Amino acid sequence: MPAFRFTAIDAQGQVQHGTMEAPDQAAVIDRLQRQGHVPMRAEPAEGGRRWTEIFTADLGRRRGLGRQDVTDVTRELATMLDAGQDLDRALRFIVETAPKPRIATIMDRVREKVRGGSSLAAALAQEPQSFPKLHIGLIRAGEAGGALAETLDRLAGLLERERSLAATVQSALIYPALMLVAAIGSIGTLVGYVLPVFVPLFAESGTQLPAMTRMLMDFSAAMQTAGPWLLVAALILGVVLRQALRNDDFRRPVDRLLLHVPLLGGLLRESLAARFTRTLGTLLKNGVPLIGALTIVTETIGNLAAVAAIQIASENAKGGAGLSKPLGEARIFPPRMIHLLRLGEETAQLSAMALKAAEIHEERTRIAVQRLVSLLTPTITIVMGAAVAAIVGSLMMAMLGLNDLAL
Repeated sequence: MPAFRFTAIDAQGQVQHGTMEAPDQAAVIDRLQRQGHVPMRAEPAEGGRRWTEIFTADLGRRRGLGRQDVTDVTRELATMLDAGQDLDRALRFIVETAPKPRIATIMDRVREKVRGGSSLAAALAQEPQSFPKLHIGLIRAGEAGGALAETLDRLAGLLERERSLAATVQSALIYPALMLVAAIGSIGTLVGYVLPVFVPLFAESGTQLPAMTRMLMDFSAAMQTAGPWLLVAALILGVVLRQALRNDDFRRPVDRLLLHVPLLGGLLRESLAARFTRTLGTLLKNGVPLIGALTIVTETIGNLAAVAAIQIASENAKGGAGLSKPLGEARIFPPRMIHLLRLGEETAQLSAMALKAAEIHEERTRIAVQRLVSLLTPTITIVMGAAVAAIVGSLMMAMLGLNDLAL
């Protein structure tokens, strides 16, 4: 019988790790639930995987639902349950009206498991490519508290807020990104194609060219010779860097460094604070214990420097200490968030104050994005204009020198 490694949260909110022999992953999850635990992860205990398993896992990941699809499904479930429909009928409605075959297939599998006696959280846990641990943890807490419809509504609101915040950041950065591409393309065209046209003309004249013109001509020749090799080197460096970032020991200091980059660091810190407080507040409000909520948050936060700070705070919270003090000492999150969390601990309203902090930091993230864009756009325009003017000016100076020589 195969062995599985598992991570679960017990009735006291403590995180438990171990191994268990069972026929499959579903049996592990079912056994943990019968023991009163909240399963977080169950995976084969073997250290390696065959190539066929890796290939199958990759295909399964592609077959999962996207964030937009998960948000829509959650909102529809919340709406139907709130209207008085039973869970089976709500799932059947989603399957029958699904806009994509992929949604219908996955949700039909979920419905069959629910009809077979499984809880909704356990059924969704068997679709890890589609539903993250945050999703499953909240629904499990909602089922345990008998408030599934309300929990799904809050979860849908959380997902919609995250999507709105991400869309705001992405849409705001599209224009500066296009301008940057246009600037690089324009300068590259001038250096790579326009300047070489004038090289034979200047060579035949035999005149002493201005220093700026000579420097640009040398740069153009160097780029024509070394350009392809530089492109190959950049691709190799990108692949190596991508692999290195998969190593936690390498990525953690990189993530910390990004949080202290001027302008960008402030935006990242506000975004992390918004995501952390929104997720933590939603979990606590739905009855998830603090330690379990922090464990789920570390799975969704993304930045490893912030994850390390949250893990230290979680260890302190297990010993009865406060959450805000170790988070403040890590100097990762903004002081305003730390202050609001401390106030929530002192007044026994941690979930409410965390959600209040989330609203504040989501708005500050939008403001930070607007400021960043307002600085990037004119900066790119000025740099591009100065570079083009320098290239064209150097050519004009050389051409005027040729005209003076002809006269």
